[in-house]
Amino acid sequence: MNKSVTALLTSALLATAIPASANDDSQLFGGQISGNVKMATDYVFRGESETMDGEVPVVQGTLGWSNDDGWYTGVFASNIKFADPNLEIVTAPYIGKAGEFGNSGFTYDVMVFSYLYAGASYSNYTELWMKVGKQFGQAHVQLEVTPTLDDWFGVSGWQGVNYAIHPSYDFNNGVKVSGSFGYQDLDGEGAEGWTHWNLGVEAQYVGLNFDLRYHGSSVDESHLVYGTQTEIFDDRVVFGVSKSF
Repeated sequence: MNKSVTALLTSALLATAIPASANDDSQLFGGQISGNVKMATDYVFRGESETMDGEVPVVQGTLGWSNDDGWYTGVFASNIKFADPNLEIVTAPYIGKAGEFGNSGFTYDVMVFSYLYAGASYSNYTELWMKVGKQFGQAHVQLEVTPTLDDWFGVSGWQGVNYAIHPSYDFNNGVKVSGSFGYQDLDGEGAEGWTHWNLGVEAQYVGLNFDLRYHGSSVDESHLVYGTQTEIFDDRVVFGVSKSF
């Protein structure tokens, strides 16, 4: 990771850590400031390694604000690695609204999420994340529909929609099992979608969250988009450690 990427991520993580010392004083504009720092062996997004098949570990940070009405906003940052050497870091500002449909027990979460690539703005794009969820005892199920709002990954004329289901189960001992199964639809000349999935276990210990997760996808050497670099879609196990503030 070069010095500029390291400096950007360090700044993001330092900003994220600010609320850790603020405690009850971390109020801003009637809302609460929070953050998260994570280190992991890879960054997998819808079955795709964002680090050239796990060539480098990742450091990620999120700094966010939310209020009691369900509004929230923030920014996510992570180092990445692709065949394009200009793609070294992604910074993703977001804004959204979460809540419940009356007293039905069904929840919603609608968020605009922009992927901004420092030094490679030609790859920038934005998605509209829409989720509906329901708690069933200790189990939770969430459905997702996420369309792109402009050209997918900056490729002219390409549009995508991610469809996914995210089930999870919290055990009484603090262990959580969660997973995802989805399809990234991709339309445009030369485009082709793919199926992706993951399954993992999470646990908290000494104030840290540990996550061990298996990722897979349907992409192989015949895929129209990724046929020359399908190793970034290989099945893999990712281990991560995070801390929330």
